[in-house]
Amino acid sequence: MPYIEVKDRKIEVNEEGFLVDPEKWNKEIAQALAQSQENIEELSADHWKVIDYIREYYLEKNLAPMVRKVCQNSGFKLKYIFQLFPSGPAKGACKVAGLPKPDGCV
Repeated sequence: MPYIEVKDRKIEVNEEGFLVDPEKWNKEIAQALAQSQENIEELSADHWKVIDYIREYYLEKNLAPMVRKVCQNSGFKLKYIFQLFPSGPAKGACKVAGLPKPDGCV
């Protein structure tokens, strides 16, 4: 199984780069996922605004929010969210946020 390294620890990811065990997620792992899986060098405050909302929503409802909700809550237009997470809000942002791959995500 593939993995990422975070401070001398190996964290398992699946073939698409999503965490195998989402409960191991923390901000250091998010940064490592952003760099290794999404080619995002440094997570900005805007990245964290999206990530934090997605995580809160997931922990409350046990599913990822619809993209429309992410846009509404963050105040960001979809185009800007794609600039933050080039592989998209569902795939990229959810991956960095430590969530499982959302249903319907290609």
